[in-house]
Amino acid sequence: MSINGKWQKRLKLGASYALIIFVIIAILYPLLWTVGASFNPGNSLVSTSLIPKNPTIRHYQELFSGKASLPYGQWYLNSLKISIFTMLGTVVSVCFTGYAFSRFRFKGRQNGLTLFLLLQMIPQFSALVAIFVLAQIMGLINSHWFLILLYIGGQIPMNTYLMKGYMDTIPYDLDESARIDGASHTRIFWQIVLPLSKPMIAVAAMNGFTGPLGDFIISSTILRSTQYYTLPIGLYNLVNDVMGASYTMFAAGAILISIPVAFVFLLLQKNFVSGLTSGGTKG
Repeated sequence: MSINGKWQKRLKLGASYALIIFVIIAILYPLLWTVGASFNPGNSLVSTSLIPKNPTIRHYQELFSGKASLPYGQWYLNSLKISIFTMLGTVVSVCFTGYAFSRFRFKGRQNGLTLFLLLQMIPQFSALVAIFVLAQIMGLINSHWFLILLYIGGQIPMNTYLMKGYMDTIPYDLDESARIDGASHTRIFWQIVLPLSKPMIAVAAMNGFTGPLGDFIISSTILRSTQYYTLPIGLYNLVNDVMGASYTMFAAGAILISIPVAFVFLLLQKNFVSGLTSGGTKG
């Protein structure tokens, strides 16, 4: 290899490392700033350094102090309840719909897939007025279960499209071999297709869990009473002069949201890889 070729390779490698380092800094810096702000005394996010000079855990203590005006613990439980049931409902729904679109040929199949894709392109909050009127007519204002159904419905189109695409990569020969042995569609679904679909199931579960934790518009339309709030609504009120505009307490509350997300990710991460090989060699 010539000297110019070596330098070009080194420059490309150096540029790649520089880009990676820049992306890492861009991702970690806001996170580190938020963590530092959560330990910063006072109510302001303004600080001369990432590490506070006089760190305190007072903001974390006040979040769970039981103040009537700040039921953070109740908001946390509300969010976990909605996220968990949305995740379960999403996984169950998209597994069945993905399998149906992948393995069966029926009238309207292609139109259904196109409709799912089009629905995903339309923001769910574009139907806020209709959703609010429907909730009011049915007496479902402040109903967590109505909100869960909305979230599941919003998760189905794209996750079904992804699940169907992943199940298409599972060889049909496995299905045919199982049918020769007398297996029904139900047995093929549970014992062959689902074990091999674990990576995409994990993705659908992660999407279903994190979606409600980041939503503010739809939840604020349905949930009007303080005790029914989710974390996004409650934390918004902390910086909107409703509860004193405590930005440092907002930072502490935002950091605590990441704990269940990290736990679910650690719980599901092994399925991203193990699902690729499991099930195919089982008798």
